[in-house]
Amino acid sequence: MDYIAEKVSVEKAEQILEKINLKLQLLVKFPQIGRRRDELYPGLRSVPLENYLIFYRFTSGGIEVMRVVGGYRDLEALFAENDED
Repeated sequence: MDYIAEKVSVEKAEQILEKINLKLQLLVKFPQIGRRRDELYPGLRSVPLENYLIFYRFTSGGIEVMRVVGGYRDLEALFAENDED
């Protein structure tokens, strides 16, 4: 969100963070609503939010957010970076 704050405004970054928080609250209640994304990472799911994708997976305590990225990114390359770690 630092990028948005710098390029657009702090207010816009705060608005997006609030929307992300609301979506995450929904995901905690209904974690199955996300699309399965096993082709990117085993057990991964995603939900859209405006021009972003929220990637998460189930854990014993609920969900774990893996990444929040712009929807125009090369997703396969992005998650391939994780495989190299």
